[in-house]
Amino acid sequence: MSDPNSLPTRQKSLAPIKDLSALRRTLQALPAGDENAASTATAREEILTKPPGSLGRLEEIVAWLARWQGRYPPVMDDPQVCVFAGNHGVAETGVSAYPPVVTEQMVQNFERGGAAINQLSAELGAKVTVVPLELARPVNNFLHAPAMTEGEFLEAFQSGMHAVRPGASVLCPGEMGIGNTTAASAICFALLGGNPADWCGRGSGISIGTVERKIEVVSEAVRLHGNAISDGLDALRILGGREIAAMAGSIVAARLLAIPVMLDGFICSAAALALHCSGPGGLAHCMVGHSSMETGHRRLLAQLGLRPLLDLDLRLGEGTGAVLAALMARAALRCHLGMATFAEAGVNSGIAR
Repeated sequence: MSDPNSLPTRQKSLAPIKDLSALRRTLQALPAGDENAASTATAREEILTKPPGSLGRLEEIVAWLARWQGRYPPVMDDPQVCVFAGNHGVAETGVSAYPPVVTEQMVQNFERGGAAINQLSAELGAKVTVVPLELARPVNNFLHAPAMTEGEFLEAFQSGMHAVRPGASVLCPGEMGIGNTTAASAICFALLGGNPADWCGRGSGISIGTVERKIEVVSEAVRLHGNAISDGLDALRILGGREIAAMAGSIVAARLLAIPVMLDGFICSAAALALHCSGPGGLAHCMVGHSSMETGHRRLLAQLGLRPLLDLDLRLGEGTGAVLAALMARAALRCHLGMATFAEAGVNSGIAR
């Protein structure tokens, strides 16, 4: 059993990233998980008073926590929920049901504790970290220019990195940003291809006509910028937004700090896709909390090879699905640590099996 306070990664500071080349090098050399810790968790599961594998994915969750926290037993006593907020120039093309001012209004709601994510996070025992990113200055409309310069992208990415609290037991990243389902759809189309309609859904509840407009915008954006996109980071910079870049930064920081990540819905998964397409194994420390109602999310998860834990028809964002799955992770850990072994219970394991 390892001492969590002795882990060197818990004390590790995050070095500044000077340019995209340096970030690409970081993504090529991410630390591995602790297989000994995961194996210890698996070994205990095998002697608990139940048939082997009978708790299904709950058993997988405990080994995942141990592997990426780098300790056994893992803990769920200090989860972190981060909601990143940004505005998008592409919203001016009429692809959303709401104006960009709603982003700022919702940030104020998060800060007052009045949103769905606040209630779910309270149940998890986590305070919501809210990170607004230059809301008065939307990223460029990517029909006219790349959404962000390299400097703007790196600033947003590192804002996400610095928002992660060293020692957190799990990270649940979420987002708020009017127009960001269009940005996420464009990222997916640019990196995975197919038909733009495969990636464009109703987002916050837009009409069918507005969905058609979104499809046109996504198609045109990739036509304009496709030749400039060589990997996921390019797609994230050119087609994304500050909050999507910050989510990606938080996922990378969590890996460097030995913190497992519970991914949220379509937009969060698009940020994860950008990392996946830029470095091998970049999402190994991530689980997907849920499969959302947004068109393309299931297709995206299949491409990433990630299986969601929950399917509740959610489409809110904010990190809500990730937090619900983190509640399940806490229950899985409690079961793992609290159950008796066959020997402790005096149960004949040969008969039970």
